Amino acid sequence: MPHDAHDHDQPHSLLPSDPALRVKALETLLIGKGLVDPATLDEIIDTYQTKIGPQNGAEVVARAWSDDAFRDLLLKDATAAVSQMGFYGRQGEHIVAVQNTDSVHKLVVCTLCSCYPWPLLGIPPGWYKSDAYRARAVREPRKVLAEFGVTLPDHVAVRVWDSTSEIRYLVVPQRPAGTEGWSVDALAKLITRDAMIGTGLVAGPS
Repeated sequence: MPHDAHDHDQPHSLLPSDPALRVKALETLLIGKGLVDPATLDEIIDTYQTKIGPQNGAEVVARAWSDDAFRDLLLKDATAAVSQMGFYGRQGEHIVAVQNTDSVHKLVVCTLCSCYPWPLLGIPPGWYKSDAYRARAVREPRKVLAEFGVTLPDHVAVRVWDSTSEIRYLVVPQRPAGTEGWSVDALAKLITRDAMIGTGLVAGPS
């Protein structure tokens, strides 16, 4: 969660989290045995952080805003739609797009682990994988959204979508006013990772 309180006075707060320690220990062991090339690991991480990242998802959403036929395909068969744009592969085999409207806001969580559409959004943020987010997003979604700075009118319902190993969700946020006639590239620059998870809104042009 973005605003979780932590006791930074505790010595153990300087150490990575338990899962991070396990990953580091496993990485060190595999590298030491010559089973994994550290340069390859760095390249994979860099690819998902800087090359794949949320910009792929932003391009998909921007095209859906600009092209009604593509939007209809995306909402009907998102896997086929994003594959047309070259976005597919591991963690992106079964994508479902859900669209925000004036009456319903969608929020994505994975309550069992951290299933996430990597080819579209890159590496999942730490808060998405946290126990707090996974539990509270279902139990008190409005409070969670408020902590991300998203306050919705009372008439807007919040629907939570639970990702699984079988299905990963992409939120299509609402297009902000004042962007009529904008190019796909210009629109994509407005779209954030959080807006495509549902923990953010797309801000209009300043």
